[in-house]
Amino acid sequence: MSGSTQGIGFAIARQLAAEGASVIINGRSQQKVDNVVQRLQQEYPNANISGMVADFSIASEIDTLIAALPHIDILINNVGIFELKPFEATSDEDWTRFFEINVMSGVRLSRVLLPKMIANNQGRVIFISSESGINIPENMIHYGMTKTAMISLSNGLAKLTKGTQVTVNTILGGPTYSDGVAATIQQIASGTHNLSKNIGGTSCGNQLFNIQ
Repeated sequence: MSGSTQGIGFAIARQLAAEGASVIINGRSQQKVDNVVQRLQQEYPNANISGMVADFSIASEIDTLIAALPHIDILINNVGIFELKPFEATSDEDWTRFFEINVMSGVRLSRVLLPKMIANNQGRVIFISSESGINIPENMIHYGMTKTAMISLSNGLAKLTKGTQVTVNTILGGPTYSDGVAATIQQIASGTHNLSKNIGGTSCGNQLFNIQ
C-alpha cells in the first residue's frame, strides 16, 4: 500500500491487518515506517506486518521498491500530495510534481502488479482518488487534475481485467480529518484570523502536504 504511514492510508492498512491480511507499509521516512509497523504489530500480534521505504518523487527509489515487492494480491494506490495554491501561481514544476507523485505512482505500480494478478486470475487494485477529481477546488486545480486522472486510469485498467477475477476500482473520498487536512484547516483559520486584523493580508498562503 503506497502512502500508508498516516491518514487514510494508515486507516486502510490497519483495517486490513485486523482482517488478517499481510500488510506492507510504505512511507518516505524509515522512522515513520518502522513506527507504524511496530504499532500495528502490537495491536495485531498475529498479523504479518512489514514496511518498505520509498519516496515516490524519486524514480530510483520507486524502481527499488518495485524490484523488492513480493507477491501482491491487493494494491492500494494511496500516496499523494496536495496544497492550496492560486492557479496563476502554480508553476510548470508544480504541475509536473503533482502528476508524477499522484498519478505516475499508480501507473508504475499497476504496470508491474496488474499483469501478474491477471495471470493468476485474482487480485484487487484500488485507487484512492477524491471528490476533488469531480468537483475541482478553485484553489487546488492542479491537485484536482491528478485525482481526475486517477479516475481515468482506473477506468481504463478495469477494462483490461474483463473475464477475470481481478477488479480495479476507484474510491472518491470526501474531506477526511487526517493530519494533513487538520494542518490545512489550521492554516486557513490562521489566515482568516490575520486577515481580520489586517485587511491587506492574505487569507491563505501556499502549503504543501504529503499524505504518507
